[in-house]
Amino acid sequence: MIFVGDAAHQVSPFGARGANSGIQDAENLAWKLAARLKGEAGDALIASYELERIQAADENIKHSTRSTDFLAPHSGAERRLPDAVLELAPKAELARRMVNSGRLSLPAIYDSPLSTPDATPFAGTAKLGAPLPDAPLTRPDETATHLLESVRGGFALIGVKNGEGHGAIRPRLPEGIALTVIGEDLFDKKGIFAQRFDASPGAAYLVRSDQHLCARWRRFDPTAVARAHQRALQR
Repeated sequence: MIFVGDAAHQVSPFGARGANSGIQDAENLAWKLAARLKGEAGDALIASYELERIQAADENIKHSTRSTDFLAPHSGAERRLPDAVLELAPKAELARRMVNSGRLSLPAIYDSPLSTPDATPFAGTAKLGAPLPDAPLTRPDETATHLLESVRGGFALIGVKNGEGHGAIRPRLPEGIALTVIGEDLFDKKGIFAQRFDASPGAAYLVRSDQHLCARWRRFDPTAVARAHQRALQR
C-alpha cells in the first residue's frame, strides 16, 4: 500500500504546501511505478519513494512550523522575536529577510541513493538530487524554446558540445535515455544554461524521468552513464 498527498502527511496551510506536496508525491511515484511495471527496475526503486518523500515532508514541516510560530507565538518569550523583527524590518535588510510569513513551497532536493555523487565539483544553481533549473534556449531554426521542454517523458542526457567542432557525445546510449546536445540540438545564446549548470565543454548531465538531476560529469563516459542509469533505477 502506498500513500500520497494528505493521506501520507498533513502540514500547516502556510506556504501552499499541502496540494503542492501531494502533486510532488505523485510525480515522484509515477515514473517509479511505470519503470517497475515495465520490468526496468527492481523493488528497491519503489522503496525509494518513501525515502525521498519523507525528506520532503520533513522540510515542509520544518518551514510550516517556523511560519506558525512566527505568526502565532505560544508564549511571551516567543513573541519577542517577531515583535523585534517587525520593528526593525523597515530599517534593516537583515530583519526583512527574517520576516517569516510562510515561505512558499519549493521542490525538495533529495539526498538519495538514486543519485551518483559528483566526482568533480560543480557550481551554479543546478543541484544534484534537485529539479533542473530551466533555461531559455534556441532551436537550430532560431525559434525559442526552454530546457525543460526538451527533457520530459523519460530519462535524458544533456551533453555540452566540446570546443573542437564536433559534438561532445553522439554514441549509442542505454535504452530509455534521450540525448540532447547543447550546441547542436539546442543553443545557449544567452549563456544562462552555462551559468546555471556550471557547464563546460564536453560536460554531461543525467536527468531522471521526474526532471531531477541524478548524475553529472565534466567529461562524457558511456560506462559511467550506464552505471548511473542503473543506479537511478536501483537495478
